[in-house]
Amino acid sequence: MAIPRLAAGGRWRVEAMRSLGEPLLLWFTRGQGRITVGGVTRGYGAHNAIFIPAGVMHGFEVGAQSFGTAIFFGPDSSAALPREPQHLRIRDAAPQAELSGLIDNIQRELESHRPGHDRAADLHLGLLCVWLERQSALAAEEAGRPDAARRLARAYADLLERDFRSGQGVADFARTLGVTPTHLTRVCNRTCGRSASDLLHDRVTFEARRMLSETRLPVARISESLGFTSAAYFTRAFQHRTGTTPTDFRRKG
Repeated sequence: MAIPRLAAGGRWRVEAMRSLGEPLLLWFTRGQGRITVGGVTRGYGAHNAIFIPAGVMHGFEVGAQSFGTAIFFGPDSSAALPREPQHLRIRDAAPQAELSGLIDNIQRELESHRPGHDRAADLHLGLLCVWLERQSALAAEEAGRPDAARRLARAYADLLERDFRSGQGVADFARTLGVTPTHLTRVCNRTCGRSASDLLHDRVTFEARRMLSETRLPVARISESLGFTSAAYFTRAFQHRTGTTPTDFRRKG
């Protein structure tokens, strides 16, 4: 899928913090912006390949000039994929062309009706996984071990993704991680330019928007499922973050 199409239905679908139930590879071939994966924000540009495992919280800007391809591996994929997020800056022309060629081959087979096209697409996908493995190994040699701040930010992002529906606040998450709320916020500001509270509220707001646009659950049920103590409190919080009430957001589609 072309990356700009991910924002169809609203930029919040890509910019807000959320996770997917399947692995995702973003291959940017043009443009630039910022992407946050697992609590760490980096700039991206042309010829950046960003792999995001299932369940990892992320969000990114899609600028007017941004273009590339998003590869969804499916929730039941048996492909041999990295366990950790990868942000690969592919500087050499040969691996750039190799990845673009693999993506083109996969898309061509999926769109064809020739005998064995599914099997052929799977074989090309296997080669893409090998490409990811090789480029990830090269990047790991250059990067070395992540520092303590990035490890804490990643731990917070993972915990947040697991428990954002619980109604817990930043102080509760910080206690679980064994740090103070002030230190956690300082680390988040350093690694992604946003406070721990912003990340929490952004994740909850994305889920609220998704449920309002993709389900017919009553607002009160959505409020309860996201850990709010009342529908009125949920409405005030949603309006503060989005500028509109849940009912108006749903009505506008």
